[in-house]
Amino acid sequence: MKRIYLLLLLPLLALVNSCSVKLNGASIPKDMKTVTVLFFENNAPLVVPTLSQDFTEALKNRIRTQTSLNIVTSDAHAVFEGRITGYDIRPVALQNNNQPSAAANRLTIKVSVKYTNNLEPKSSFEESFERYKDFPVGTTTFDIAQIQLIKDINVMLIEDIFNRAFAQW
Repeated sequence: MKRIYLLLLLPLLALVNSCSVKLNGASIPKDMKTVTVLFFENNAPLVVPTLSQDFTEALKNRIRTQTSLNIVTSDAHAVFEGRITGYDIRPVALQNNNQPSAAANRLTIKVSVKYTNNLEPKSSFEESFERYKDFPVGTTTFDIAQIQLIKDINVMLIEDIFNRAFAQW
């Protein structure tokens, strides 16, 4: 009887062992152990001094906390690189028909990303990701609100990039 269970169990173990590692919806090839995240330079026409550092560190943090990958500086199994190409603030809601003024504004950040998967080159990509968040005018100064807006948008952008690289959507 034990032999029958063993015979049934062995093919199942072989199948499980050959699968990719899945963490939080991510599908990372089991041979992938390292990743490099290069500094995302800010090439947007409107530059926020801390945006590049904040974005790059947020991406690294997501990889550290959501995967078992080690972040290395060179010779990695996968590489993220890119640049911030857009940072824009525009009015999205107008008030007062006699003298139109903004009731809300929209902060938009656009990032160009190149992901190189050295183990599975077909999974590599190069594309742009864009996210925005609306905020009311006048409740706080924009300098204070901007810090949280950037954090919120970075979370959305990194979710999109992470899913594109590791969840193949």
